[in-house]
Amino acid sequence: MIHVCEPAIGKEEIENVMDALKSNEISGSFGKYIDQFENDFSRYCGVKHGIATTSGTTALHLALASLGIKEEDEVILPALTNIATAFAVVYCGARPVVVDSERDTWNMNTDLIEEKITKRTKVILPVHIYGHPVDMNPISDLAKRHRLLVVEDVAEAHGAEYFGKKVGGLGNIGCFSFYANKIIVTGEGGMVVTNNEKIADQARLLRNLAFSKEQRFRHHFIGFNYRMTNVQAAIGVAQLNKIDEIIERKRKIAHSYNALLREIPGIVLPPEKSWAKNVYWMYSILIEEEFGLERDHLIKKLAESGIETRTFFIPMNQQPIFREMGLFENEGCPVAEELSRKGLYLPSSVALTESQVGFIVETIKKIRG
Repeated sequence: MIHVCEPAIGKEEIENVMDALKSNEISGSFGKYIDQFENDFSRYCGVKHGIATTSGTTALHLALASLGIKEEDEVILPALTNIATAFAVVYCGARPVVVDSERDTWNMNTDLIEEKITKRTKVILPVHIYGHPVDMNPISDLAKRHRLLVVEDVAEAHGAEYFGKKVGGLGNIGCFSFYANKIIVTGEGGMVVTNNEKIADQARLLRNLAFSKEQRFRHHFIGFNYRMTNVQAAIGVAQLNKIDEIIERKRKIAHSYNALLREIPGIVLPPEKSWAKNVYWMYSILIEEEFGLERDHLIKKLAESGIETRTFFIPMNQQPIFREMGLFENEGCPVAEELSRKGLYLPSSVALTESQVGFIVETIKKIRG
């Protein structure tokens, strides 16, 4: 089976993990690799502070909690995203408010955000979907005009660029995931990055059960155990040394797919705007009616040929749990719903060979007939 994505773990990662184990620094309370990973990764993103967490989901929750997001507050986010984005808002007791997608980048439609802003709105939470940056300038302008905060969900876009600047450092906070299928990995894990020292201090406090400085076991806040372990951070340090190589390989795989798929009717290739650097977290395509087969039929046939795929996310307004909670009633997001219905991603591990790309494309052609 050619899998959708597999981590690239090598000698340096193994050596770092062994070093962490031999030092007996295995928790998230101390260890040289935690500090190094936080410092190196925040520097890579062009920001001052990094706070490592247990996952991308907890990074999002920690970011919102550090901003004081609470019950009755509203957070605007795209309808098309991993459900973790919306869950993080719900964990705070706040209300997620969804915005439909735009057709050309598949990201949230920035033209639709302002109409969703109310007196309760506190945060705009853009998600750089599948590795392509959101158009951030309109969001920044809206945030300034309405005195809102911007939290970037960068779980799928490490190293992606917007007008030459890396995403994650374009808002007040950036939130990353290092799950095993991300651009760089720690198995599980995440990171909050920010230029704001006050936000960083609050995030560090809340991440570690909110132990107070004046007396360790006295608590003034509801805290969380969201610490990344030193063992995970040891993997992250090694992975970060390879990030440019990984992104270059991801982009090369995408360009190879593009060249071979471009002439097949009914396949829409992944976007890359002139102002963007897409890191192609997953090589994503749309299957239009002209292709001659439905998306799900293609997925089934590819699986029979040993090729694993994944569908696009199901939009938040179509999630049963949110409907049960009374959210998004009668909320239509036609573009996001169409993307979800037509989208899939093909294998794009960094170890994927050119011959495998060719095999996958030839298999698609044979299935189409």
